[in-house]
Amino acid sequence: MNVDGARLREDIERTAEFGRVESEEGRGRTVRAGTEANRTAREYFLTRLEDAGLMVRIDAVGNIVGRWVPESADSDLPPVAAGSHLDSVPEGGIFDGPLGVYAALEAVRTMQERDKKPERPIAVVSFTEEEGGRFGSGLLGSSVATGQRSVEEVLALEDGEGRTLENALEGIGFRGEGRVNAAGWEAWLELHIEQSDRLETVGVPVGIVTDITGITHCEVSIRGEANHAGATPMNDRTDALCAASEFVLDVERAASEVVASESESAVGTVGSLSVRPNATNVIPGTVECGVDIRDTHYKTMNELVSRAKSSLARLEAERGVETAFDREFDVEPVSMADRCREAAREAATEAEITTMALHSGAAHDTMHAARVTDAGMLFAPSRDGISHNPKEWTDWDDCETATQVLCGAMARLAGSSFEG
Repeated sequence: MNVDGARLREDIERTAEFGRVESEEGRGRTVRAGTEANRTAREYFLTRLEDAGLMVRIDAVGNIVGRWVPESADSDLPPVAAGSHLDSVPEGGIFDGPLGVYAALEAVRTMQERDKKPERPIAVVSFTEEEGGRFGSGLLGSSVATGQRSVEEVLALEDGEGRTLENALEGIGFRGEGRVNAAGWEAWLELHIEQSDRLETVGVPVGIVTDITGITHCEVSIRGEANHAGATPMNDRTDALCAASEFVLDVERAASEVVASESESAVGTVGSLSVRPNATNVIPGTVECGVDIRDTHYKTMNELVSRAKSSLARLEAERGVETAFDREFDVEPVSMADRCREAAREAATEAEITTMALHSGAAHDTMHAARVTDAGMLFAPSRDGISHNPKEWTDWDDCETATQVLCGAMARLAGSSFEG
């Protein structure tokens, strides 16, 4: 049941033109949710769904679902769903998201052409605002589809200019009705680029994901006293940035120690600093820090949060600063369903394709879907592990190979008879 790699490539390359950005290296795109580039990417996707004979639905937050109900299927049975997203980060690559969307569609087209006879319907899905950045922190469409956020809450989210997601979707003609309900799916699968170099390093073309990391984002405030950089003696300072520097190193040290003793997949990062008043001749008075903590084990995530708080308590005692800590975003890790992983392994074995098991260190819509239905995820190799960058690249042969495994897994989960 070989997929058409040239057709898959054509769809991804065509999508790469929407929101295209000039880059000295690679091919970049900027497709923010609710923008003109997002509209053109969505419209092209609709035409491709319709060309394949799928019935299209758009829900209130702009999630797009193409439904295939072959004659062999019982239309009342829950469908097997697969897909990803069409939006991107600013100046991102061309594979992150579109590969998963069009691989799912290519799997359906392949089953149609090979006369496979699934017993249940199949849905091809593109979720709204996976990347985040314009409206909230991301994974918005899937959070609504899985009942974790309401339609009303998400539509009311505003971008930096005060425009709501509802207005943005209406502006591009993709504010639909109702709510896609992922809990009504028999299973969910997503193919994505790895965004790391583990597959490339060992020369394996397809990864079968075991777990998706949990993510905690914390906002930290460290308040000292702004004062004159020249007239204030060194022993009479309460420098917020010096305290923050120690905090950054404490987070790094804690994560490294957890990796060495408890969990190899744990990471801790202080990724943003805002220093005030941010003047060369003024002792920093306030620093705001953004902390990112991830692991496939929630226990170690909590441990790293606890150690970050302990660091702040020490800084208050030793440096005289005042601190505040807010765990503003927290998503627990999730495991992929055994039967979805097994379907992928069987498909790869039949096609004589080598796979490896690995976890995902990045967030994906699948982590929401896995909370309401059986879910699985596949990775295709990323050259040099680069992503969210015009230099992001996955060889076309690898795209085709991973889509081959996705197709076989979808067919198995849909109960295909494999006749024809």
